[in-house]
Amino acid sequence: MSLHPTLQPYADAWTHSIDAISELLQPLAEAEWNRRTPCPGWSVRDVVSHVIGLDCEMLGDPRPIHTLPRDLFHVTNDHQRYMEMQVDVRRHHTSPEMTSELEYVIIRRNRQLRNESRDPGTKVRGPLGTELTLEESMRRHAFDVWMHEQDLRTALGRPGNLDSPGAHIARDVLLSELPRVVAENAQAPRSSAVVFDVHGPLEFLRTIRVDIQGRGTLETAPALGPAATLTLDWETYVRLACGRVTPEAVTDRIKTEGDPDLTAAILHNFTVTQ
Repeated sequence: MSLHPTLQPYADAWTHSIDAISELLQPLAEAEWNRRTPCPGWSVRDVVSHVIGLDCEMLGDPRPIHTLPRDLFHVTNDHQRYMEMQVDVRRHHTSPEMTSELEYVIIRRNRQLRNESRDPGTKVRGPLGTELTLEESMRRHAFDVWMHEQDLRTALGRPGNLDSPGAHIARDVLLSELPRVVAENAQAPRSSAVVFDVHGPLEFLRTIRVDIQGRGTLETAPALGPAATLTLDWETYVRLACGRVTPEAVTDRIKTEGDPDLTAAILHNFTVTQ
């Protein structure tokens, strides 16, 4: 195996999620490909198109030459236009065409991973012409594909894999954003602490401490007398952090203690990716 040990968890998570997606799609009737998902404006077919497009990008394939229609009201910025290109170009593909392309992309990506010998710090192409390291690219990709597996499961009424390898990657990605959410976006008081108590398939307790300069840090140690505590289940945490639901839609699944203005500010700034 030539894959660097640092990259192996991301490859394993991607493999688990992409195989789960492929399995979810096998029994679908044509009409089920049109079901709405939690992603605004996207059907099951659109999410699968996006996943195929993401893996084509990882393979270094040229992007499609395609003009987007003007009536895609869910597309409002350059990033969304960039992502929509791979989706819209496949909007009229049949389910056999979709599953065939997905299987072919999986075969090619598995071959790429088997032969991957680059260092984790190697610079690679990212969205919109950005550059990032191979490690960050694979980490982000494992997270994205797991999240879209969850979107498909929600649309198809087939919950599962909330504790899979991809879920563990997602937890770490989302937790890395918490200091910014609490300290910068929600403007938590200086020299304070906010505790997140998450239960369910993935359980964890994390504290965000805000220092005298207003910088937030992520800690595993519980805080005594925190300014606020938020208790919620893992699925709700993911759906909030990834912009799949609003705080108002899941108030019955969140318990808050402490400063009500601070907890409200945190929940309304909780989305870190969409």
